[in-house]
Amino acid sequence: MEFSDVIKIRHSCRSFLNKQIEPEIMDEILDAGRIAPSAQNRQPWRYMVVQDSVLIKKIAFHSIIGTANFFIKNAPIVIIAYSDPKSSLRLNNQNYYLVDVAISFHQMMLAAWNRGVGSCWLAAFDEPTIKSLLEIPDNFRIVGLSPFGYPKDKNIYARLVSFVAGSSKRKEKKELIILK
Repeated sequence: MEFSDVIKIRHSCRSFLNKQIEPEIMDEILDAGRIAPSAQNRQPWRYMVVQDSVLIKKIAFHSIIGTANFFIKNAPIVIIAYSDPKSSLRLNNQNYYLVDVAISFHQMMLAAWNRGVGSCWLAAFDEPTIKSLLEIPDNFRIVGLSPFGYPKDKNIYARLVSFVAGSSKRKEKKELIILK
């Protein structure tokens, strides 16, 4: 697939087939995150790849606003993106670990989509509970998490969640870009 097509047609996937991701494809996805750029090349990201279905269901239970994100329970893989803020470059009165992890995680999502694997960036979760559940040390912050899997046709639930999230709405370039 052409890279411009990957960017244009990638969307948040909220419904997954009951099919495992091949190890070589998963390795490509993870490597795309590993080689991402970061401030001063600090590479502050850490990823936990959860494949155990019982653990995924526990994560799903603690990743909800109402029932909006419960769809992750059916994903074959959930990846937790986290970082130690102390490993971050701090400039302009802000920590760059959030930016660095976001770039890395998004590269993984684009690499996944290029291989036919869907994902959905999630920020709605109970961080203390998930950190405890996954034994992530207290000094780390979870930046985001995402289910990964082969897309399934959207069911009514997935359509409703996508609608509420406003997933298909994109602002026009003239609203976002200023040329001088």
